[in-house]
Amino acid sequence: MLLVVDIGNSNIVIGVWRNGELEHRFRITTRHDATSDEYVGLLRSLFTPDWLSGQHFIGAVMSSVVPPLLPRMTKVIERLTGHEPLVVGPGVKTGLNILYENPREVGADRIVNSVGALAQHEPPLIVVDFGTATTFDVLQPPADYLGGAIAPGIDISREALSERAAKLPLVELALPDDPVGRTTVESIRSGVLWGHGAMVDGLIAHIEERQGFTAKIVATGGFGELMRRACKRIELVDPNLTLLGLRIIWEKNQ
Repeated sequence: MLLVVDIGNSNIVIGVWRNGELEHRFRITTRHDATSDEYVGLLRSLFTPDWLSGQHFIGAVMSSVVPPLLPRMTKVIERLTGHEPLVVGPGVKTGLNILYENPREVGADRIVNSVGALAQHEPPLIVVDFGTATTFDVLQPPADYLGGAIAPGIDISREALSERAAKLPLVELALPDDPVGRTTVESIRSGVLWGHGAMVDGLIAHIEERQGFTAKIVATGGFGELMRRACKRIELVDPNLTLLGLRIIWEKNQ
């Protein structure tokens, strides 16, 4: 079995691969103040009893956009699997030709998503990740990573609206059928979700116009399914894209 871990600002997503199949998937809240012992206890409660000896794992791989958690999670993974994890970063083989001005600036999650998308689809591709931020990653043949865009995520927009506008409540996210809200709650939901969807579609159109191609649009992230209806251009939502990319990167580095 292979343990794959993606540390995000809001959530940590964990997968267990066995014989090329994603056997288990977990999503836990990212706790910046949690100790390695606390994380070990939490993950042991999720693991099946036969995993706990660690002898079933052949390795582990991790990506992170939260640098302070890397040392702690490295210890956690070593204790659970008996293997030091491969950490996605400079010097790790990905198969991508990264055309960013400074390739070290590209977030590990964006690299991993791109690797996962290219393993399943022919470029040109645009990968949209609906997480704490909404990111766009643009790929052209054969495996060129051109760059992309980073926008405030859905939760950030919702929370900022409530915090900065005294009379507006923090609403539960649900996409209304009608973008014309007849209540304050419906109006906020429409603005945040339908508005975010229009931003996504519009930015994709601008990217394609500038690059001179029509891309396949692949979405992922915690809000991917929620945003499927709000975005006309999304062709498919792959919630396991990051976990697939991590597995492929691990395989490329063996």
